[in-house]
Parts: sequence; C-alpha cells; structure tokens
Amino acid sequence: MYRFLGKGVVGAIVALTFASSAYAAEPSFDAHGSVEQVYVTDLTAGAEVSLLDSTDQVAETRNANDLGGALFRNVQPGGGYHVTSGGETSDALTVLTKQSAPPSTDVYNQTLHSDGYGYMTTRDGTKLAYSVHPPTDVINNENGLDLPPDVTSQITDHVPAPTLVEYSGYGYARPSGPVSGIAALANLMGFTVVDVNMRGTGCSGGAFDFFEPLQNLDGYDVVETVAHQPWVAHNKVGMMGISYGGISQLFTAQTQPPDLAAIAPLSVIDQTQTTLYPGGVLNTGFAVNWAQERMDEAEPAGPNSGQPYAYQQIQGGDQTCADNQALHPEHANLIQKIAENDHYVPEVADPLSPITFVDKINVPTFMACQWTDEQTGGHCPTLAEHMTGTDKKWFTFTNGVHTDSLDPETYNRMFDFFEIYVAQESPALKSALVHLSWPIAMQAIFGIDGPGGLPPVTATLPSDPIQTQPTLALAKQAFEAQPSIRVLFDNGAGNSNPGWPYPSFEQSFPSFPIPDTEARSWYLGPDGKLADAPGAADAADGFTWDAHARPLTNFTGDTAAGDNGLWTATPPYDWSQDPAGTAVAYVTDPLASDSAVIGAGRVDLWVRSSAPDVELQATISEARPDGKETFVQGGWVRAKARKLDEAKSTELEPVQSLRQEDFADMPSDHFEKVTIPLYYEGHMYRAGSSIRVRISAPNGDQPVWSFAQPVPDGQAQMAIGQGPDMPSRLELPVVPGVTAGAGLPPCPGLRGEPCRDYEPFENASAPLDLGTPDDGNSGSDDQSGNQGTAGSTTTGHAKRCKKSKKHRSAAAAKKRCKRKH
Repeated sequence: MYRFLGKGVVGAIVALTFASSAYAAEPSFDAHGSVEQVYVTDLTAGAEVSLLDSTDQVAETRNANDLGGALFRNVQPGGGYHVTSGGETSDALTVLTKQSAPPSTDVYNQTLHSDGYGYMTTRDGTKLAYSVHPPTDVINNENGLDLPPDVTSQITDHVPAPTLVEYSGYGYARPSGPVSGIAALANLMGFTVVDVNMRGTGCSGGAFDFFEPLQNLDGYDVVETVAHQPWVAHNKVGMMGISYGGISQLFTAQTQPPDLAAIAPLSVIDQTQTTLYPGGVLNTGFAVNWAQERMDEAEPAGPNSGQPYAYQQIQGGDQTCADNQALHPEHANLIQKIAENDHYVPEVADPLSPITFVDKINVPTFMACQWTDEQTGGHCPTLAEHMTGTDKKWFTFTNGVHTDSLDPETYNRMFDFFEIYVAQESPALKSALVHLSWPIAMQAIFGIDGPGGLPPVTATLPSDPIQTQPTLALAKQAFEAQPSIRVLFDNGAGNSNPGWPYPSFEQSFPSFPIPDTEARSWYLGPDGKLADAPGAADAADGFTWDAHARPLTNFTGDTAAGDNGLWTATPPYDWSQDPAGTAVAYVTDPLASDSAVIGAGRVDLWVRSSAPDVELQATISEARPDGKETFVQGGWVRAKARKLDEAKSTELEPVQSLRQEDFADMPSDHFEKVTIPLYYEGHMYRAGSSIRVRISAPNGDQPVWSFAQPVPDGQAQMAIGQGPDMPSRLELPVVPGVTAGAGLPPCPGLRGEPCRDYEPFENASAPLDLGTPDDGNSGSDDQSGNQGTAGSTTTGHAKRCKKSKKHRSAAAAKKRCKRKH
C-alpha cells in the first residue's frame, strides 16, 4: 500500500486518482496525480525521476529537490501515467482536469476543528494548513485586540456559527492569528473565521504559483469542506479579505462552489497587468517586490527562509508541517515569468486577470476599492461593468490608501452585507457591539490614536437605516434597494480631524461607468495653458527625460499603520517638484463651477523622442485657489507599446494592445501620437480651482509604486506638440449634476492624495522640426496668467510646410500651409 498524506476521509479521491496497475512492487516514494500536474515525495534527494505517459514513453525527466520532492507541471489530463525512479515504478496515476467539481465530493466529509489549528485535505491529497478563530479569539488570541470590558462582555461563541473564509498565500494559518489578515474584525462582528494558507506556503503542502488553476480549485475545496462542518451555520460560508485575501475571492468565486454564500473582496486588482506593468511600464516599487516576497515565503521553512510561523510549528514538533515542505522548492519563478511577459499574451494574462472571468461569479458581492490605492492601484472599478453573473452586487469607491476599504462608511455597510447574506439575520441584532467596538477597530486598521495612545473614542460609525430594520426580510429589502455604485468624495475631510477616514459627501449611481458621463477635453496650448480648443498654430514644448530627476517615491517610512505611517491620518509625504527642464506642465483657467470627475480618462500627446522607446508619466492634480496643489491621479505609457486595442477601448477608457507584434519604435524625426491611459479617479474639482497635468519620466508622484528599471537607461530629449495638427489634450469623465457638499478640504487631509504648495512651472520650447532653430522662449503654466511665448518664426513655419509629410495629418497641414502663405 502507498503511504498517503491524507486519512481515510480521502479514500474516494485516492481510489479515483490512483488506479490499480500491473506493477507489483511497492515503490519507496509516493506519487500523486493532481490537476494538470503530478507530484512525487519521499524521493532520494537529487534522484532522477521520470514521468511516463499512458504508452510508457517518457514525458519528462527531472531531479528530486533537496527535500525529496518533484513536481511535473502542464501534464495533459487523463489516466495511465506512471512515475519511475531508481528502478521503481508507481501504480497508474490519473491527472485531473480543471473542472470545478472534484471527481468525488467525499473529500468534503472530513472533520475540521471548530476552534484552533489543523490541516484539511484537497482533491489531490494535498494538506492545507488552517486556523479556526471563533469570535472570542479576538479576546483570547495573543494577536487579538485589547478590548475594554464593556466590549468583551458582549462577545460570545455559539454553534452553529456564521462563518467566513479568509484565504491567501500570506501566513493566514498562523495559530496566533493571520499575518496581514482581518479575522479579528469579523470576530467583532460575531463571525467565526477560517484562515487558510494557500498550497506551497507556510505549513501547507504543495508548490506555490501565482493563482494557477489548481490554487483556485483549492479555494473551491476549502469552501466546500468548511461548509460541510456541523458547526457552520446554514452549511454555507462567505469569503472575506483585503488585498491578497480579497483577490483570492474573485479567483475562487469564479469556480462557483455550491455552498459559497457571498464574497466581500476589498482593495483588489482588475488585471495583473495594471498593477505589474501599468501602461507597459514595469512597477518595481510594489509589484516586483511583492512577487519576490511571495517566492521567498514559498521556500521551505527554516530559521531564515519561508514563513516564520511554519518554522515555529516544525520546531514545536508539527510533523505534518515538516512533511509538507517537500514540494516548496518547486515553487514557480515569478520573477522569470515577469521578465518573459512584458507584453500581452492572452493565454498567459487572461487567466490571471479578474476582468476576464468575474462574469462567472454568481453570488452576492460587496466590493470596495480606492482610486489612490498605493499597492493594488486605482483600476478595480473596471470590474463593476464586467460582473454580470449576479444582480446582487455593490461597489464602494473612494480616494484613500490600501486600508480605506475598511473606512467607517464601508465597514458599516459590509457588516450589513455579511449579516444578511451569510449570517442570515437582521443586522440590528449585533449592530450595538459593532458600533461600540469601532474605536478599537479604527485604531488597529489605521494607526489613528486618541489621547494618550488610546483608541479614538470620538470615532463613530455612521447611522445606518438598515440596522434599524427589525427583521431579516426588511433589512434585506432595504439593503437591496441601494444603488449598485457608491462613491465617497473627499475621504479624510468629513470629520473635524483632518485625515480621519470620513468622506465629506457621497453620491450613488446605478452602474459604472456612470450614466450620462461627459467627455471633457482641454487642449495643451501656449504658455502652459489647457484651453477649450487647440491653439491657432502648431508649436512644441520640450524637456529632458530623466527618470532619476526626482526621488522614486513621494513617501518614505512605515507604509502601514505605524508611527507616521502611510495609513495614518496625515502621513508625512515629501511630494517634490519637477526640476526645471525635466517635465512639461499645463493648467486650465480657474473652473467656473464644481466639476465632479468619476472614471478614467486619457492624455493624448503628439510626441517626438530622441530615444526609440521611452516611458512617460502623466500626473493630474488640482491647483487650488488657496495656493495649494492636491494630487489626484496618474497614468503611464511605454511609448513603444502605444498602440491601442480598438476593440477594448472607449473614448474615456483607452486600452493598450500590449501585444508584442504591435510594438513599434518611436520615430526621432517627427511627432507621433501617444495616448497615456489615466487610472481611475473620483474627485470633486472645486469652483475657482484649476486642473493641472504634468508630463515627465516616471517616478516621484506615488508613495509605493516606482520604476527603478526605466527605459531608456539614461536621458532622452522629448518634444510635446500642440496646435491644430497636433491637438494634444487632457480628457476627463465629468459627471453633471454632482455638487460638492462642502468647501475646499483641508491640506493635508485627503487620504491618499498628498498636498503641497503650488509652484508654477516654466515649459521650455522645442523646435517643430529638428532643423529649425529654437527661438529660446518658454511658456508657463502659471495660474496667475503671466504670459510667455512658445511659438516659432514664420521662416520656421515655411520650412514645416515643405516637410508637412512628416505630420500625421499631412493633408491638413498642406492645406493650412497654402492658406497661410
């Protein structure tokens, strides 16, 4: 008999996975069929091991790792496989398909602890580490919260319990509480939480890869296994989590586990590309570092490797955790994958992009994201229009940092959601405890203290009419009457304490993109102005492209909730100005009325570059009448990857092709249209303010995202065209009928939007043709209206007539030349 890692509860899976065979001798190793994989353990370190197909032909040969494990990936599903090593051969193995349902549901009959640490077995025999945290864990756990007696006296455990699953590759299963998890918050809401480590991480068996299909199916198995426990209320579970634990919900929910009640993904991505390669530019500051951390934590647990809790478990005698390390060295090389996929390959990118599969999600969904999320980025709103598989879906969008998906307004609404769709009870039953405990929760989430370092007792949750409904039916009716889209404006300005996570006003809408949105364009013009129409004559401004002109980021220090951390009320940003000659900047006249911008937008530029490939950054800000400037949003483009995908693009949401066959060098002798897609914003530009756009090399305007491998390596000379033949412009989605609920927000104050003194910027002029001498004048984006010149001489214009074929609009240029001369 084989020495299986599972117990008798997985006998049915074993029977399906391992068929009887003619090989009589029992090998000294264990071989298992998995989902498009075969894994082997208990090999001799370094031993050669081969996978044989159904005709006994060698499909692949490799060597066992130092822990005696080996993994064969990308194996065609089917039966009749064998593994051979050292003259020994396994019985026949069956490789499973990617279908959601397992060959047998008997695996879900295993018993899990109702409290504490253990292991659950998936369809392929892999054991995943988990920890169950009933509500009282928030009191008793060493990583729980310091709660006052009036709160602890109201927290009780009960069975069966409404239950939520938190699932990621972080150290979620750590017995003392999840690493980067939010189980304690759910405990305060009265929920039991099951925290699970993904395969290949911590004490879980298997090998790690970034959201491979097998990892998603593990999520399916986790949901079904937990839901089958007698201590789970209604035998249905919800999923909760922020960031990694939020993204995993999208990947799991697409598999449609039958006992999944609802999901609440917070601070998530819409595509891997929009965080990893924004505009085709490699995000080394967050995405690459995050990938490297995942690889490091997927290593076998040791004193200086893997996840610390796993090493502690092994040192404490956890043999299962020790055995589960055997396949950890087989983790995918994410850094290599990143390097190999700097362009769009559908079969690689689409399975990793929630935007391509959220239409399969068929359970109630509550999602919250921030336009200025410093980790995942402001692109998650695209998911709203693609999530067509359920009509029970609610989205909250606001400015803010990564944890602002837990701001008071959203936290309160999420509690309602879980109570209605998972606990299946009226929120009125537990709302008093949730409100009472909020100051403790807020301090833990945001690092915002009250006097003496105590919780901020003046922090409150907003009143909520849903929590006044006496029955589940009435509460559900009230909740479902809410519009699908909720936008919180001026987060950080809705409280007497600047930077506390309260909005000054909000607006709800039936769908996203917002109906009746208007595309509003401002054109780059002379003197650093953004005008309603292109200038009368073609001209150009220039700058020296230099990715090292400013610091990589606008923030240094604790990027979480520590002292002066990024998540606190008013973090100490250091948002530097562009050095002279390293950017161009343009600003509108003061706005006559409030302008609500909700959505993405674009910056269309006519660009001439001395380098064949160059990365550009656009930064949008509000130049306020009080002399301050507030960051709003940014966008990026790799000029070589400038071609848009016309099928995916809309006027206000341009989408690059990013296919390698569409890459094209920039011409050095004439202007080429380049569109910079902007990330999403939800900002109220006040009457009297101006809108500013700056174009530069990447870096300097984000607290975490940065671009340390710029293209080109050195400097480049850039020219940005403007005028009738080169109508460079800023286009934003303006939503009519929305007015500000208050005056200018404090500076600093808006969360995720640093504020600084406004400084005018002088643009340097550039020749339209490389043979035309520069007249030496410059333009300014000074709000005060100080005038400069950025034109060119009549002689220069005549030369351009002769070379009009170099313009994209050659015919129009020739007509204009004839008209003027």
